[in-house]
Amino acid sequence: MLLIPAIDLKDGHCVRLKQGDMQQSTTFGEDPLVMANNWTTQGARRLHLVDLNGAFAGHPVNEKAIRRILKEVGSAVDVQLGGGIRDLDTIERYLDAGLRYVIIGTAAIRNPGFLQDACTAFGGHIIVGLDARDGKVATDGWSKLTRHDVVDLGKKFEDFGVESIIYTDIGRDGMLSGINVEATVRLAQALTIPVIASGGLSSMLDIDALCAVEEEGIEGVICGRAIYSGDLDFAAAQRRADELNG
Repeated sequence: MLLIPAIDLKDGHCVRLKQGDMQQSTTFGEDPLVMANNWTTQGARRLHLVDLNGAFAGHPVNEKAIRRILKEVGSAVDVQLGGGIRDLDTIERYLDAGLRYVIIGTAAIRNPGFLQDACTAFGGHIIVGLDARDGKVATDGWSKLTRHDVVDLGKKFEDFGVESIIYTDIGRDGMLSGINVEATVRLAQALTIPVIASGGLSSMLDIDALCAVEEEGIEGVICGRAIYSGDLDFAAAQRRADELNG
């Protein structure tokens, strides 16, 4: 079970949002590179970067900060990135800079052809981010709820050849209210590709609950506000996961 620290970039700083609201952000670090080094030192084996400005703008905004992180830690840990990635040239540029995985979210739903092209051109490097509430997928920074069922879309994108899916319960993200394990398992059981849990991680109880269902196809969990607020000790949590599941 991979515990994946999130580094959300807004205006060049490391922040956390509540339920995806850019107006409800808390700054946890002026320099994202310092934060990346911190989590790597504590035993992270993968980092989750989000260009928040890019997600809303529809194109990369914090690329300079992201490239600094890739240059510093990209050879030591896998790095995945989402936010504002809308074309193949951007994907190629980031992968050439040392990125391991590109996360495509809204663009996958709005333009499935783009996702298919990305999977064909960059097989093994494409992850889809599905953000949902009550089983329905949301887009555009969670501001628009669609009629798409998350399981149906997951199966469709699996057929395209995506590497894995990040499933976020947007009602819980940034709220420290606990992972929606049931919904995550439901999606994982419907797919053969791995699912990464996200949204609401709050305590070691969540780690225990996820490790108990890892064999259903849950590869890891995104760690956000809890590891920044101190509610969850990241290094201790990763050790716990390793002990439970070897």
